Amino acid sequence: MLSACDGGGGASSGGSAGGGVVSVTPAPTPTPSFTEADAARLARQASFGPTPALVSRIKELGVNAWLDEQFAATGSTYTDLAVEVRRDFCTSGDTVCARQHFSRVPAAMRFYSDAVMAPDQLRQRVAFALGQMIVASEAEVNSAAGIAAFNQIFLDSAFGNFRDVLARATMLGYMGDYLDMADSNKSAPSENYAREFLQLFSMGPDQLNMDGTPKLDATGARQPNYTPEDIRGVARALTGWTYARVGGAAITDGNARDYSQPMIAVAARYDSTAKAFLGTSVGAGATQEASVAAVVDAAFNNASTAPFVSKFLITHLVTPNPTPAYVGRVAAVFANNGGGVRGDLKAVVRTILTDAEARAAPGAASGKVKEPVLLMTGLARVIGFTTDGYVFVNRDTSMGQPVMRAPSVFNFYPTDYPLPGSTTLKSPASKLLNTSNVLRWHNFVYDWTVGGDATRAEFTLASGMPNSSLSQPLWSGWEAFGTDLDAMIARIDLLMFANTLNQPQKDALKTAATAITNADPLLQARKRAQMMLYVAASSPLFLVDR
Repeated sequence: MLSACDGGGGASSGGSAGGGVVSVTPAPTPTPSFTEADAARLARQASFGPTPALVSRIKELGVNAWLDEQFAATGSTYTDLAVEVRRDFCTSGDTVCARQHFSRVPAAMRFYSDAVMAPDQLRQRVAFALGQMIVASEAEVNSAAGIAAFNQIFLDSAFGNFRDVLARATMLGYMGDYLDMADSNKSAPSENYAREFLQLFSMGPDQLNMDGTPKLDATGARQPNYTPEDIRGVARALTGWTYARVGGAAITDGNARDYSQPMIAVAARYDSTAKAFLGTSVGAGATQEASVAAVVDAAFNNASTAPFVSKFLITHLVTPNPTPAYVGRVAAVFANNGGGVRGDLKAVVRTILTDAEARAAPGAASGKVKEPVLLMTGLARVIGFTTDGYVFVNRDTSMGQPVMRAPSVFNFYPTDYPLPGSTTLKSPASKLLNTSNVLRWHNFVYDWTVGGDATRAEFTLASGMPNSSLSQPLWSGWEAFGTDLDAMIARIDLLMFANTLNQPQKDALKTAATAITNADPLLQARKRAQMMLYVAASSPLFLVDR
């Protein structure tokens, strides 16, 4: 069951006494204290999971100062992985080489390692959200360097401008292959990228009001944002590009495609005639670069793009059920950050996370089901982990969400997937909650808690990847509690439930732990913590972020 976030405020006014008109200054409304629970809720929205240090830091700084710190934070990167090799680089049968250069594994390992351990948590969460909106996937294009370069775009621009995201994603060779813009020729322009660029990456299929609700015509029907003619015009404007080549090889060398670099122009394949789309005209003889810029600008400046992108980011960071007013407030900042700048993602993210609907106490219609990636990273961060990310890569396919390998351009789930049993609420990640996946999620929790000693085989499995290291749960922090079960429960309550457990629930955790005894006090403490973490992490209360 989802829980909501709703809030309001009021003001008191004074009167007069003794028959005269007396001006009375209203008593100031007290500023609510920012509690540890508030800090833990923000950590769930803005990181890959609360840790004691993160909650303490947010509590110390407060919301805006912590956001400022995160906007400046660095640490995560894919840049060193974005170095392409020829398609015939590996010798036949060399699976280690193939995995290193022609799979998602290196970038996915880095994703999980940074999500668990790197300090720039907010940048990564926003990049993760952008990468679920603008999708390219290993399911179609298996270039490790291309995947790394694609995801670096989102890290670089997480707090930059959304127009830059659109422009860089459009021109990257990896995307060029995935949606067929590369080698699109004026003789038969591919419409694949044009269609998805408009439908999924920018404005959406329907015209929207600024609050995210659809604009309706006189008959009550939705109004489309674009026509088939618009798609054809965009497709013609995007002709004449091909892959850069490794080592400067000829463009006829199919083994030298460089998916990690922007595409290069092939003038003979470009439609240089006049084009019109989305209310924009491109004159005959315009350069290829000018045509691409016109496409990006038309989508970026479309009236529906601000609410479409804003609602998507709210859905992935806070709730898939924002009120129209919440969407409208964020979309207004997307349209103008207060300084005349459109698409300022730093301002948008700040507005999303500081809005009253994000920060007020949970209610009945907000919060969201954890997707598998956040379940894995959240549990690992509660336990305490060091990792090269490989154990996560080995798990995420069976969990239903192999990062960087979405089954289609529509990602792993639609953002408007309905909450089962509700006629109004949305729950995107619930699309993945089929019977098989629920069992796998539960088994995962058991394996990494009750069965999660550092000697577990999957933690020590050598990946065969250069410079890889082991994954290790750091149980020493839990062993240090000794026999103090109340302190263990307090940590679980804070990090996993934002201090919302009631006394019977705390008592149930204590009962489960007390039954475990061992002559070795450290082993006893660890096993008790593992049992309580298993009970907590397999519960619906943990699987829904409120």
